[in-house]
This record gives sequence, C-alpha cells and structure tokens, in this order.
Amino acid sequence: LVGTTSAPASMLASTAASAKTYDPGASDTEVKIGQPVPYSGPASAYAGIGKANLAYFKMLNEEKGGINGRKIIVISLDDGYSPPKVVEVTRKMVEEDQVLAIFGISGTASSASVQRYLASKKVPQLFGFSGVSLFGDPQKSPWSVGFMPSYDFEGSTYGKYIRNNVKDPKVALLYQNDDFGKAMLAGVRKGLGDKADTIVKQVSY
Repeated sequence: LVGTTSAPASMLASTAASAKTYDPGASDTEVKIGQPVPYSGPASAYAGIGKANLAYFKMLNEEKGGINGRKIIVISLDDGYSPPKVVEVTRKMVEEDQVLAIFGISGTASSASVQRYLASKKVPQLFGFSGVSLFGDPQKSPWSVGFMPSYDFEGSTYGKYIRNNVKDPKVALLYQNDDFGKAMLAGVRKGLGDKADTIVKQVSY
C-alpha cells in the first residue's frame, strides 16, 4: 500500500512544483501590453509612435515568433492627448483587456493622470515620454519607469551653457505651467548658478 500511494503523491508534488503562475496579461504563449496614444487631438503628430510600435511588434511576432516563444499582443487606443481620456482607456486596458503593463504614454500630464491608479493595481507603467522626477524615483514610485532624461537635468544643461559661454547674458524664460515647465525652470536656474539673476523675465503659459 505504501508503494502504490507514494507514486501518485510524488507526482502531484512534482506537478504542483512545476506549475506556472502568471499575472494577468501573461501566459506561456503570449504577453499582452497596452499603450494609450494620441491618434487625435493637439499632439496627434505623436500618432506615428503608436503606429511604429504596432508595426514593430507585428514584425517581431511574424518573423521572430515573438519574444522567448511568446507573441506580444499590443492594444493601442486613442487618448486624444487628454488626461481624462488617458484614464478612461487605461482603465479599459487594465480591467477589461487585462494587460500585463502599460507603456509609452505621451506627455507629463497624461502619464501622471494614471500613475497612482496603475500603482494601486500593481501594473507596471513603462517608458512614459516625460522627464519629470515622478517617473524616476524607484523609492516613491516603484511601478513607474521613465524614458526620457530628467527635465531638471536638461534645463540645467542650458543654464550651464549660458553661464559658461555667454558674456553678460539676459535670459527670458517662457515655460509651461505644469510639472514639466516648472522642472525645466528649476533646472535652468540651477545651471545658471551665481548668474541666476540674469533672468530678466519669466512668464508661464
């Protein structure tokens, strides 16, 4: 009796140990990811990014068999470059389409509009087109990974160039009145250093 029961028990233990578990959007055969894209609206020029992504993953699936044998399914929806619409389509992709991750959102306001939601769902937010510190802080925002250099760094580069190469500069700054513009403004001031008083005017829009 011991011999007849030990074999099935060991088989069950072995099967349980080898069973694979995946988060929603992943399986042995495919990985499903989502991307809100401004196919319409004031930033529709960025629609080309979404189209290029779809074409690339189509090629990858057809010619390479996907990645490690898994087809990459991309769900790409129009967000109109509007934060409320970004929230709407992101929720659809997460809750109805069950994507594993959201990637490549265009813009700071659009990316920020879904950051807390995605973190609460433990859905990775990957490679957003924004350089604000919100997307480069793994301690505070471990589910978000940015794509671009920080706007603070970019602004400080401009400021340093002016400080080191322009004699008696007069600087006027026109900046976007949001996290993007304010980060750039702070960076320019940092780069100017002891020449920050050469900023003669700053106006937001």
